[in-house]
This record gives sequence, structure tokens and C-alpha cells, in this order.
Amino acid sequence: MRMMISFAALFLSVILLQLSTGGVGPLDALSGLTLGFDKEQIGFLGSAHFLGFFIGCWWVPRLMGNVGHSRAFAVCTALGAMGLIGHTLTEDPLAWAAMRIASGLCVAGCYTVIESWLNAKVTNETRGRAMGSYRIVDLSASLVAQLLIAVLPPAAYVSYNLLAILCCAALLPLTMTKVSQPDIPDAPRLRPKLAWACSPLAVAGVIVAALSSASFRMVGPIYGQEVGLEVGQIAFFLATFVLGGALAQYPLGWLADKYDRRWVLIWLSVVAILSCAVTMAASGMGTLAVMASAAFFGFTTMPIFSVSAAHANDFATSQQRIELAAALMFFYALGAIASPLISSALIENYGPGALFAFVAVGHLGLIVFGLARMRARPAPEDRTRYVYAPRTSFTIGRLLKRSRERR
Repeated sequence: MRMMISFAALFLSVILLQLSTGGVGPLDALSGLTLGFDKEQIGFLGSAHFLGFFIGCWWVPRLMGNVGHSRAFAVCTALGAMGLIGHTLTEDPLAWAAMRIASGLCVAGCYTVIESWLNAKVTNETRGRAMGSYRIVDLSASLVAQLLIAVLPPAAYVSYNLLAILCCAALLPLTMTKVSQPDIPDAPRLRPKLAWACSPLAVAGVIVAALSSASFRMVGPIYGQEVGLEVGQIAFFLATFVLGGALAQYPLGWLADKYDRRWVLIWLSVVAILSCAVTMAASGMGTLAVMASAAFFGFTTMPIFSVSAAHANDFATSQQRIELAAALMFFYALGAIASPLISSALIENYGPGALFAFVAVGHLGLIVFGLARMRARPAPEDRTRYVYAPRTSFTIGRLLKRSRERR
């Protein structure tokens, strides 16, 4: 309880930040449809968000080194609020894309500050409980953020202003806390080659995880509308995806620690392809079937990033793990930038089922590559623990480093 009280300001900022930035993606998609944007333009908005996310991951650690944690957090929330309010000033999709770059930078930057602060305050004894609480807070707020779409009218002044208010409110708990700011950590070097050297399969896995998650979360509202869901139902459709992914973490973590992680990745992709087929088939079976298929899809696709990260860490030294986490996030960001644009173009030209056909092809490629990698080298004898790895910032590796002790 003392630990929770000491981290209350950080966790409250996480909740408010998620409620704000977690809702803008689906709201933008629905607003774009209302305003007559074509599907490729809506996909471009999602890609712009992850471009901003990548910029924020790279730039904010250096900003934090120059001005400190609180001021860096204030800069990022200001950019996020400006991007949200700016949506109400124009209906031009290119202008909205620029604003989504600002919101993506806000997400990455704020999480960089929060996770750096959290890492400096935990001890080895409290790290596990702190990370567990952090994951619960983050996932719960993400789930509620999807449900917000049910009550926010698309393309409405009040909707974007409410999200902007929540973004500004995220600034208050962290900047008003009496807890002293931690020392500025060194920014992790970005070494993409390190991830490939440790595990080419892990790199492929995080890219496929990005294809699945970013496509669904940014373009999923288009799919929902195409299959006949109402706005409130689309909110539950997105929320069941997040819920399914959250429920998968414990059983998939147990499997990843017990069996060869390459086989776990391969079979996850097999079941993910099945979930894509089920989701496509369920589109004509009623609302309940569509919701259940979204949960199944989240259950099979969301754990792939964490399993891939655990596999890469099996081949890394303790000194490499922070930079390895940043490198894996780099490849995830690349996949997340490209996938909304590709999937929206496919839906535009081939119909809503093309979204899941695209994801299925990505998982088929991961299966083939995984089988090839199993012939290239044996499984490691000494493995790290499976840890749920949030896709939040390049600095998440600092929080996870000591959690990945050898088994």
C-alpha cells in the first residue's frame, strides 16, 4: 500500500494519458468516415501517429536530459493537447495527420518520462509488484479508453476537447507531486543491429505483432462500420480485442517459459491465422459473434510481442537488455507505421475481410521464418523469464531488465 501511494501520481497520470491518447485513434477513424475521408486517408492518420511515436521515443530522452522529467512531460502533454484541439479547426486529412504526429510524440514522450521516473524509484524488492501494478493500470485504462468511443460523437467539437482536457489533466498529478525528481538517466543507444544479432526471429515477431495490433487498433473502426456495427458497438469491438490480449498474458507466459519459445511463436501464429478466418466468417453472424471473434483475435496476436522479446533476451547479456528493448521497439514502430496505411488501402480495394487476410499473410510468413530459424540454431539451454512487455517507450527496458533473470 505504501508503494502504491508513492506511485499514485505516476499511475494517475498514466490513467489520464491513456484515456486521452487511447481514444483518439478510433475517434479519428470514425470522424474521418463521418467527414467523407477515404479509407487510405484514415489509414494514413494511424501511420502518422506511429511516426510521431517513433520521433518521441528517440527525441524525448534527450529532451529529458536537458530540461528534466517534469518539464519534458509538460512539453509532451502540451503537444498532445494542441494536436487534439487542432482537429476542431480544420477538416483537412493532411492537417489531421500532422496533428496525429503530435499525439504520437505525446504518447511516447510521456511514457518515457513515467517509466524513467518509475524505474528510478523502484528497488529490486518492489520491482515485481510495481511492474504488476503498472501493467494493470495501463491495460485497464486502455480498455476504458476504447469504451469512451461509445459516448463521444464523431467529428464533434466536444469529443476532441474532452480528450484534450484529459490530456492536460494528466499533467497535474506528476507536476504537483512532492516526490523529488530522479536523476536523469543516460538515453539508450538505438542499435537495431543488436536485435537482429540476438534473434532474427524476434525481429520478425515484433514486426508481425505491429502488423496485427496497429492495423486492428487504427483501422478496426473501418472494419466495424463495414460489417454493420454501430458506433457504440465499435467501441466494444475494440475493447474486447484489448481484453482478449490481457487475458492471454498469463497462460502464454507459462507456455513460453515451459516450452521452446520458437514453437510457441509458431503455434501462436497458426492460431492467429485461425482467428483471422474466424473473424472474417463471423462478420455475417451477428454482433455477439463479431465481439467474440475480436477477443479471440486479441488473445492470439497481442502476446506475440512479449514472446518475441523474451526469445531475443535469451541470447542477450544483462548489459545489452536495455538497448535490446529499444531496438525491438524500433522494429515494432516501423511495422506500426506501415501497417495502417497498407491495411486501409486493402480494405478500400478488396473489402473489409482484406484487413484480416493481410494479418494472416504476415503470420504465415512468421511461421515459415520460424521453422527456418529452428534449423539454423538450437534453442538456448539457459533462458530468461517471460515478462509482459508493453509497447510504450524505448526506456521500458530499464524497468524490465531485472525482471528477466535467468530461470
